Amino acid sequence: MNNFFLILGHSYFSKLKAKSFIISTIIIAAAIILLANFESVISSLDRDEPSKVAVLDETGKLYDPLVQQLGMMESEIKLESSSQSTREIEKKIESEEIKGLLVLSESPEGLPLALYKSNSLSESNVSRELQVALQTIKSSLAANKLELSDEELALLSGRVTFEKLALVEGAKSEEELSQARGVVYVLLFFIYFSVIAYANMTAMEVATEKSSRVMEILISSVSPVKQMFAKIIGIGLAGLTQLAVILAVGYFTMIRKKDELVDGFFEGFGFESLSASVVMYAIIFFLLGYFLYATLAALLGSLVSRIEDVQQMILPMTFLIMIGFFISMFGLGNPESSFITVSSYIPFFTPMVMFLRVGMLNLPVYEPVIGIVILLATIVLLGVFGARVYRGGVLLYGKSNSYKDIKKAIDITSNK
Repeated sequence: MNNFFLILGHSYFSKLKAKSFIISTIIIAAAIILLANFESVISSLDRDEPSKVAVLDETGKLYDPLVQQLGMMESEIKLESSSQSTREIEKKIESEEIKGLLVLSESPEGLPLALYKSNSLSESNVSRELQVALQTIKSSLAANKLELSDEELALLSGRVTFEKLALVEGAKSEEELSQARGVVYVLLFFIYFSVIAYANMTAMEVATEKSSRVMEILISSVSPVKQMFAKIIGIGLAGLTQLAVILAVGYFTMIRKKDELVDGFFEGFGFESLSASVVMYAIIFFLLGYFLYATLAALLGSLVSRIEDVQQMILPMTFLIMIGFFISMFGLGNPESSFITVSSYIPFFTPMVMFLRVGMLNLPVYEPVIGIVILLATIVLLGVFGARVYRGGVLLYGKSNSYKDIKKAIDITSNK
């Protein structure tokens, strides 16, 4: 048992000391701090002068209302009425003295028509704001022609009242469902990237030791089965340490910026009303998903003799994780679909799809419990099978990029 903890400790601390591990942790933590201060950074960098747009008002009456409307919109566009020719203004645009040219004309019905010219159509913010302002002016002119009052115009352009009411007792409201969707969306990405990263790390660790012949020394003193589970747990602990650092940085950053983020990130993604049960299920399904795929990754990693073959060997496992993630993304729009319900009980998809259903719906407790039991049973079965393959796989050398090697590994284990 001492050898088990020795390998576990070695796997854990070797990962913590690895430059790639340290650099990736620092980069992710820095990215979180940057995202929390994104608006401040953008505002400090975005000190450009207001976008200047020349206006040729062929009607003689649309320029002033447009200036007033942009002022009410607090737009940074600066309009300049021009009497120059179109060609002269276009030269200014080409030399980037001004952003663009807006030509205003009138339709036979007396309503605004506009043509906007610029060097590129990729900068759509300016044209979009001008279009919104002109749309408001057009609505006002049309209302005057129809002799509509401001109240009648507001009534005409106002949105229809459309309420939704769930008949099932305890069902989430539209607002709660929208918030839950945001929370689940973020946490699904967290589970997906974490599981795929740490499972790949497990396969690489096994393949690295095997390719360096360190495995031959280890199996003489420690059984391959102990090695496999020691590495899985050791790398899992390293992953949890990394996540703890990232979450701690994220937590203290969010707390410091809470007042600024209340109406932004927290409200937009529903983190303001994040429940303890959702966090608990996220942790449970993350851990179970990791152990499921890490066991499979260790099994596949033991079959290769060269690090270069690892990615090819674990490609089907990566596809399984991706399929589960894409099913979950589909389920965000329709979590009660029969397809989503059935998929949530397929072990390789359960970590993400069942978590989706738990986060989005008010499920009876037995449903996620059944999913957890299925996952645990699959992990045990995969662990027993993986141990047999791992035990023989670590002794296989040469070109190993075929799944036929699984049978060879089992045969070696059986003959020992």
